[in-house]
Amino acid sequence: MTASKPLEDTDLVDCARANGTQGIETAAELCGYGTDLDAFEQALRQACDRMGITYDTFGDLLKPPTVMMQDFGEIVAPDTPDQL
Repeated sequence: MTASKPLEDTDLVDCARANGTQGIETAAELCGYGTDLDAFEQALRQACDRMGITYDTFGDLLKPPTVMMQDFGEIVAPDTPDQL
């Protein structure tokens, strides 16, 4: 469903991600920006900046987020259940 007015912030980013696989033109239209791709990308860039999301190109939104593994120390466990 096309938004009745241009979406902003998290609504915009969520909508763009959800419809991004259909292409930037479709995502812009469904997010309420019609054919104005420049305004759509500018709004996306601002929303991503406020949310702390790296945005260089529209394709950046389609990549799965990377999870940084933290080193919580060493795992201590027996080699087999018999060694419990």
